[in-house]
Amino acid sequence: MKTPPPDGHAAWPSVMARAYLGFTLRTTKWTITGDRRAVPVLIQAEPLETKGAIVAFWHRSLLLLPALWTWAQQRQTGLRLRVMISRNRDGRLINDAVAPWGIIGIEGSSAKKGKDKGGARALREACSALRDGSILAITPDGPRGPVGVVQPGALGLTRLAKRPLIPIGAACTALHLPSWDRMMVPLPFGRGELVYGAPLDAHTSTDHLTRALNQTSAQAARRYKLSRVTFTDRVWHLVGILLTPVLPIILQKRLEQGREIKGRISERYGRTTLDRPDGDLFWLHAASVGECRSVLPLIDALREIHPKLNFLVTTATVTGAEIIATYRTSLPSAQAAQLRHQFIPYDVARWNQRFLRHWQPNALVLIDSELWPGLIGACFRKAIPVGVVNGRLSARSWRRWKRLPASFRMLFARLDFVAARGHRDAEHFSELGVSEVHEYGDLKEIAPPPAADPQEVEYLRQQIGNRPIFLAASTHPGEEEIVARAAALAREAVPDLLMIVAPRHPTRSDAVAEILQHPPRRSKDETPQAEDLFWLADTLGEMGLFYRLAQGAFIGNSMNAPGGGHNPFEPVRLKTPIVTGPRTDNFSPAFESLGDTVAIVKDDRDLADWMIGTFQHNDKAQQQAETACKRISKNEAVPASLLTRISDMLL
Repeated sequence: MKTPPPDGHAAWPSVMARAYLGFTLRTTKWTITGDRRAVPVLIQAEPLETKGAIVAFWHRSLLLLPALWTWAQQRQTGLRLRVMISRNRDGRLINDAVAPWGIIGIEGSSAKKGKDKGGARALREACSALRDGSILAITPDGPRGPVGVVQPGALGLTRLAKRPLIPIGAACTALHLPSWDRMMVPLPFGRGELVYGAPLDAHTSTDHLTRALNQTSAQAARRYKLSRVTFTDRVWHLVGILLTPVLPIILQKRLEQGREIKGRISERYGRTTLDRPDGDLFWLHAASVGECRSVLPLIDALREIHPKLNFLVTTATVTGAEIIATYRTSLPSAQAAQLRHQFIPYDVARWNQRFLRHWQPNALVLIDSELWPGLIGACFRKAIPVGVVNGRLSARSWRRWKRLPASFRMLFARLDFVAARGHRDAEHFSELGVSEVHEYGDLKEIAPPPAADPQEVEYLRQQIGNRPIFLAASTHPGEEEIVARAAALAREAVPDLLMIVAPRHPTRSDAVAEILQHPPRRSKDETPQAEDLFWLADTLGEMGLFYRLAQGAFIGNSMNAPGGGHNPFEPVRLKTPIVTGPRTDNFSPAFESLGDTVAIVKDDRDLADWMIGTFQHNDKAQQQAETACKRISKNEAVPASLLTRISDMLL
């Protein structure tokens, strides 16, 4: 029971402590997170086999208990909290200080020098409170220490009451009293982190409880350190403010170019017309076409494990949105209702906050290299775990990040995990500060090939006839000239050659058309005639069509510096022979896995020779394409270890 102070004078310290603690906890910005298995126990949610639970934290964190209790009561009214306190003046002072939050103390300590300190009575009262469904808070190393050493009574109570125990770690902006445990006294207008661990049962050992408390305390301290607003955060926030007047102009230009959808511009500002679904929501961000295709098998696999899970997929491009929309229409109505698409807002602090406030995702997974400092920081401060799947960080990008000050690299420390594509990517992420890095391979290997309308494929084959067709896919500035020269050289040996040129960004189509001397254009529904050497494929979302028409393909962004390459798995899945330039750093693990099944050319003459050889020795080229397809066909499913790690995020 709460013991009143012995006289009026003694009440003043409690009143002052109570006022200070209330003001400080209200002005502190708290983040409370941890293992989601603990939440039903902490808030005594239905269904639980038995009511009542124990929360344990080191004695130095005792004054932070009201923050956790306020969080729990906001989620479940009617909770009752009791706290074990020592039977002395300090214990009574703390008891009176926390009483306004409905926290009732149970006084008692172990006997000292044969003097009864009320320990046996306190134990009986604690067990009774637990059986009545109360939450009981204990400090396993209190009231006299040693610091961080679990005393026998804590686990004795757990075994006697047969109730689960939740370890709690805490860190905040605080000063430390000159006491035996340097108790934390929170300071006003600061930040605080509380981390709850997985529930422990009555058979927990002393060592296990000690490790659990140290682990949650370390997690809280790490989160507190990483949640501070750095110089880089301020710079990025300022950049967002300065760009805010410019971004609508950029959006209008993108809209005119067909790169935005008129009715959905508001999504770029974090607004939406869609409701958040009830239940858990898993957010995946896949920037464009390749990332969207690689994320579809992941969604399918997660749905098998978590059939009630809702998915939010954001993209940066219209073509990515179209892939998600097509995928959604292929699902049964119940599953389609669990999938929503939005365009990712620009990385402006106010717009990120608006987006997160509405959607409240349980976790976020970024695909490939979509690392936005503002977004990751906003998620971290809201305790939304962020992982990266298919993590890609080229040597060039890694060197750039290494040259930046340490505060810029805090972005990587805020990531919960990275599933890297390959060994070199994993090393790069680790060296930049990611605490947990795995190598789960490249999801693009198991992604379905780009789709195409079979009737359209057949129609174009009839229009083009039996001409040999070569595709220059995803070309970048400077490569169309190389492709044009190579086509002219190859045409000397292959007179009826047709070269399809598909620039990576169709907005460049006018410039590319000038280079190719104004060929027929797909965007104008023009088909090539017998005399045409080139056909400009300047539409979005039709690469599956062009790959199916071609007998060979060049993968762009690989000839000129800096290059980087593009995903080769799409044509490989369609068994199209492929060739690339030497600059493929961004996709080096993919090209290494394909080995000698992919040819590498250095200039227009090399490319022309490869084209001629492909058409003259088509059987050999097709055999290499079959071999390439077999190499990636070994990996047909999302790795089980990756699914487990993502499920841990959702927990």
